[in-house]
Parts: sequence; C-alpha cells; structure tokens
Amino acid sequence: MMRRADIRSLAKINLDVRVLHKRADGFHELRTVFQTISLADKIEMEYEPARRTSLDIDDALSIPDNLILRAARAVLDATKTTARVRFTLTKNIPMGGGLGGGSSNAAAVLLALPVLAGKRIGLADLAELGAQLGSDVPFFLTGGTAVAVDRGTETYPLPEIAREPILVVSSGLHVATGPAYEALGRSAGGGLTSADFSRRIKGFRAFVESLASVRSARQASAFSANDFEPVVFGQYPQLKTLSGKLRKAVVGAASTEGLRAAGRGPGRGGVGMTGSGSALFALFASEAERALVERVLKRDGVFEGCRVLRAKLVDRRGYQRMWRAQLAEHLGPVENERDVTIWPPQSRYAR
Repeated sequence: MMRRADIRSLAKINLDVRVLHKRADGFHELRTVFQTISLADKIEMEYEPARRTSLDIDDALSIPDNLILRAARAVLDATKTTARVRFTLTKNIPMGGGLGGGSSNAAAVLLALPVLAGKRIGLADLAELGAQLGSDVPFFLTGGTAVAVDRGTETYPLPEIAREPILVVSSGLHVATGPAYEALGRSAGGGLTSADFSRRIKGFRAFVESLASVRSARQASAFSANDFEPVVFGQYPQLKTLSGKLRKAVVGAASTEGLRAAGRGPGRGGVGMTGSGSALFALFASEAERALVERVLKRDGVFEGCRVLRAKLVDRRGYQRMWRAQLAEHLGPVENERDVTIWPPQSRYAR
C-alpha cells in the first residue's frame, strides 16, 4: 500500500505590494499581486496506512518547525486518517528571501497528501487549512497570477500573462518580516493619511488594470511599487546598491537589444524586490536579453557571493498542468473535458 510522489514546489514573487494598516488581529491589511515562478524545491513523499501516525522528514537544512510536517498533520487530522508519511526535501528556493518556499512546501503537501491517502478535501477547506499555516499558503493551492487582499490569504485570479523569463538575485541577507512591517509605521488606527491611503489604492488598481490589459508583468511594472523597498533598502544599503546595479544592467540590455522602453520607465522598471525581501528579481522580454544581463552581473564584483538564478513566470494553466502530471499515476481516469478542469486533483483511491 506504499504510495509515492515526486513533487516540484514552486516559488513566487510579488509583482506589487501595498501595506495599508495594522489590523485588530495583529496582521497587516495588504494589497499584493502574487506570481508563481519556475524556481522550485523538490519534495519526495511516501505514504502508507498505519494504525498510528508517524511523520518524518529528511531535510539537510534541519529547518525548525518545518511547515511540511505541520501541513501533513493538518491533512491527516482533517481526514481522520492515521498513516506513516515520510518526506525528503531538497531546497533550491533561497530561504528568508520573500520567495515563499516554506509556504509553497506546505501547499504542496495539502494538494498531494489527500491524493495519496485517497481522501477528498475541497479547495475552500484546503484554503482554510492553508491560512492557518501561513498567509501565502492559500495562493499556492492554485498558482498563476492573483490579487491577494486581507492579510494575503484571500486571493482572486487575474487573467493569464506572458511566461516571461526572469532572474532572481539572492544576496543571502535575511530580512526579518516582523521588524520590516513595524518599520513601515502602520498603526491600528491607519498609519496613513487619507490622501496617502487613496494614492496607494489608486496606484495598486492602476497596476492591476495595466497587468490585465497588456498581459505582461514587464510592461506593467511601470505602474508597480513595493512599500517595503524604501524601508528595507534603508536598513540594508547593500540591497539598494544591488537593486540599482540590476536596474542599470536591465536598461542597458534592453537598449542593446533594441527594445522599446515599455516597463523600463517610472516605477520599478522591470526590477523589484519580492515581499519584504531580500530577494530581487528582473523581468525580461527575451532569454537573449536575460543572458546579456547575466554576463554583466558576473563581471560586477557587487554581485559576488549572490545567487543569480534563472526562472520563468508560470501561469495558472501551466501550474495546474504540472500538478496533474506529477500526480498522474494516482489520479482517476480522464473521461471527458470537464475532468481536466476539476481542481484540486482528485484521487483514484477515493471512495
């Protein structure tokens, strides 16, 4: 009865982040746009029914309070199942950089474990379990491009956008999320003037409308912002330097390639920081443009010691296709077109 699955757990970037005010529950009210990217951790999962539950993980980094185990416990408790479940985690997503690796790992377990166990949990129930594990977790249950509100747990899909190539630059700096929020100075009473609040909401709407219209994160980035950047760059001047150098290289490559300046003007110009940091990203019109920038970064000593990683934006259709492929042997037969649109994937073992 041993069932196995090898899972790719994708990272995310925030294409836009606005922080409005501190909520009564201690979290902050957000407006953000999440985007899955192809950078991925690998999780090997083994499931076997047992009289008593046993959860184990082989993790070279020995991550404390690993969300993988917490997610597995949540699934087993919700389905009233006992089993031996073993995980082997290979980390490729840099930790502590705002790329959502831990949240993605948790969502991967929420999606895959019910399939291996032959249980059915609806998307709304999975999202509720995910929200208890972390604010970003519900987004990774569907992937693609999505607006997130509330504390980031309430997500709404946006139209599919171009699968543009990107570079992720990880400096290895760890930006603590709590202090980053506190440094913004948002209070429970608001922390923003009515004019500033209105400006941020209008700016966010402008970015979302542009993204939905041009279907290109690179081009729409002229309207984007990340409220954390001024604060975090002030705390970590080296990140500001890296961001400036990266933007200069991107603009130079676009000029060399003869590209028009869409997405290279005001705003973040196709370069941004994800979440509260510290990972930076750059969006490109082509792989050739990306390769030019890679060569520039390799020659610049400022980037010595940084991880510069290639990836692509992954749309919702591609994300869900990936999931069906990696769970294929455990899914029911596809009998009609509707079967391939059912989400989350349904186990062939479910009764």
